[in-house]
Amino acid sequence: MRKMLAIISNVLRGSASRNGARVVVSARTYADFTPQATFDIKKCDIYKLEEGPPLQAVLTREEGLQYYRTMQTIRRMELKSDILYKQRAIRGFCHLYDGEEACAVGVEAAIKRSDHLITSYRAHGYTYTRGGTVREIMAELTGRRGGIAKGKGGSMHMYSKKFYGGNGIVGAQVPLGAGAAFACKYLGTKDLCVCIYGDGAANQGQIFETYNMASLWKLPCIFICENNKYAMGTSIERGASSTDYYKRGAFIPGIRVDGMDVLCVREATKFAAEHCRSGKGPILMELLTYRFHGHSMTDPGVSYRTREEVHDMRSKSDPITLLKDRMVSNNMVSVEEIKEIDVAVKKEIEDAAEFATTDPEPPLEELCNNIFYNEPPMEVRGTSPWIKFKSVS
Repeated sequence: MRKMLAIISNVLRGSASRNGARVVVSARTYADFTPQATFDIKKCDIYKLEEGPPLQAVLTREEGLQYYRTMQTIRRMELKSDILYKQRAIRGFCHLYDGEEACAVGVEAAIKRSDHLITSYRAHGYTYTRGGTVREIMAELTGRRGGIAKGKGGSMHMYSKKFYGGNGIVGAQVPLGAGAAFACKYLGTKDLCVCIYGDGAANQGQIFETYNMASLWKLPCIFICENNKYAMGTSIERGASSTDYYKRGAFIPGIRVDGMDVLCVREATKFAAEHCRSGKGPILMELLTYRFHGHSMTDPGVSYRTREEVHDMRSKSDPITLLKDRMVSNNMVSVEEIKEIDVAVKKEIEDAAEFATTDPEPPLEELCNNIFYNEPPMEVRGTSPWIKFKSVS
């Protein structure tokens, strides 16, 4: 495409006439783009901290393209999952992440691959940023053998290295994540664990118990509350006496962040990660975000909020559009290049959906595999003493 444009521009270069004015057309190369730019970002609210994350963020062209492609991939994957669910190719629970992409991409951009991450059942985006492929994720959604959990986990239970998946019990992932953070401190690895939960789960007692343990033992743990303003169908104002979730730790420092801006999330997470790695203990982040779909695929999402509200958020606060506009307006990318990425992402999603609907389902004899890690094969009883299965690590 670019070679073709260059050839056309060379042919047209010189003089051309339009309304009597001379027009000069020239080819555009990568050297014409701005390689790096600095952007002002929204100030974070802070709690029990003398200073917060910076008010500016540096973005390179390569980073911007990577963030855009990743967010667009998550968005397209979720929209395709919506279609497959309505076609009954995906069954059971399915919680989509479109609208919240800046959270997953910004957090991942600020931590190391060796760090640990655990989240709630709205897990597709983090499964992708943690190294899962679109094909593996979509095949898991349809319960196929090529899924990231071999087709046995579905939407809520996806895993990869250092990623302990989505968890179906509200808030239960937080104490598990504190356990991973404890292991980091015990082993002296200088790694940390990111524990992600929603505003509804923020009212769970086990989360406050975990705050206490993490603070006592100074665990390297970033608690992240993704506040998408609605716990299922209940607005935060109706479900919480205090909606300042970043202050919920009481004795733990907190930051409230614009979760629709990938750069704001990245800089805040870098700040939080440095806090943890320096031995200061846990920190709490609240990401103000918004889901464009309902709570799950069985929720139309407009019985407790208006269509106008959803449309307003889509039109004014879409994290993908925000990043794209920043880069285009600062000459970091062309509109044509953005379109090329969109086309490539769409093809990847369609290919993955084809695989996810044609790959075979896991056979019954693999039902009990992977109960333990790195253990010899063992026999597992089925639903009766006469049914036996073999478990292989």
